[in-house]
Amino acid sequence: MKQTLLTISLLAVLSLSSLHGDDWPAFRGIHRDGKSAEKGLLTQWPEKGPALLWKATGFGSAMAGPAIKGDRMFCMGQTDDGQFTYCHSLKDGKQLWSRKNGAIYKNGMGDGPRCTPTLDGELLYVLGANGDLQCLNQENGEELWKLNILEEFGGENIVWGISESPLVIDNKVIVMPGGTGGTLVALDKSNGRVIWRSRDPNHNGAEQAGYASAQVITVGNMQQVVTFTSKGAVGVQLNDGKFLWRFDKMANSTANCSMPVFFIGKILYSSDYGTGCALIDLKPDGSAEEVYFNKNFKNHHGGYVLVDEHVYGFDSNVLVCMEWKTGKILWKDRSVGKGSVTYADGMLYVLSENGTMGLVKAVPTGYQEVSRFKMQELSGKPTWVYPVVAAGKLYLRDQDKIWCFDVKAK
Repeated sequence: MKQTLLTISLLAVLSLSSLHGDDWPAFRGIHRDGKSAEKGLLTQWPEKGPALLWKATGFGSAMAGPAIKGDRMFCMGQTDDGQFTYCHSLKDGKQLWSRKNGAIYKNGMGDGPRCTPTLDGELLYVLGANGDLQCLNQENGEELWKLNILEEFGGENIVWGISESPLVIDNKVIVMPGGTGGTLVALDKSNGRVIWRSRDPNHNGAEQAGYASAQVITVGNMQQVVTFTSKGAVGVQLNDGKFLWRFDKMANSTANCSMPVFFIGKILYSSDYGTGCALIDLKPDGSAEEVYFNKNFKNHHGGYVLVDEHVYGFDSNVLVCMEWKTGKILWKDRSVGKGSVTYADGMLYVLSENGTMGLVKAVPTGYQEVSRFKMQELSGKPTWVYPVVAAGKLYLRDQDKIWCFDVKAK
């Protein structure tokens, strides 16, 4: 036990400073905004797609994306023996280690975990679909601590399973159990002990978790944790969890899934099921005020990105470009099909749920698709895992398989 605690203490002092700009250490990338900072990528692909470097199998069932750091890839999956975290070599896709997270999770919309691992220093944090939060050593998969956030904080699992990817910032790992013991909680990342619990004091009873992952933003001199619960958007102080604001107009009662986008004091939330989007002005005093609300942009679960003050993502099943300041739709297109969006080097990497991968220029003047290809050997289930672009590679997942493509310009 003493040796394990010493290991945790040594590893916990390392932080995101050990990452490189071309790593992808968490859900939606290094800044959790769906954008890669890479340059020098292909501006057009061959007819059958970019060159395939390798294909790895054995991940089992899951809607969990990969995290990338250095020469390794980390991902979650599920076999008949339970939910697992896997580490693979980026050289050839071969497995280096695996570690069980918890019992299997079954669901009619998809089995297994939904979490992208969060990498921090030499540690990684994963959250299974049953609520098992685990801290592992990246080198060998050693479990350093573990707890079930639903059991610990009086929460109940949501309809399609716990789906967030943990937020790790400073000495904290932040998750949303949505229980009587806290809607949001911050735990000491070195041992899992509670630092703070937060809930809306004006909300009666437990406010269940949504399907979105939390984000840290800075408004004035205040760092806030913002997320999307089952009932609405909320913001709390990072240092102590003090509840600050909420906005429910763009929330629906079925599933609030997509992470918000933040830019210069304003934050955009969107959900589907006929609801819409809202741009919210966040004040330095911790208050919030509506800028606009409309039904122009109803994002289901494929996320959206902000590029040069324009938002790109799916309004239900139609890809759109929306003006950030006004909420005006500038163009729309349904060519690729409903899916998810990642941005890199002037391009949108658009993956439809039927396995079509499109490369589209991120410009507000009109839809400009330059390349596309269809993924092969698909499972027949929706391809809902977001594309990942890291170190000149494109990573795509469909259940048991992950493909690595070379998208670096020569």
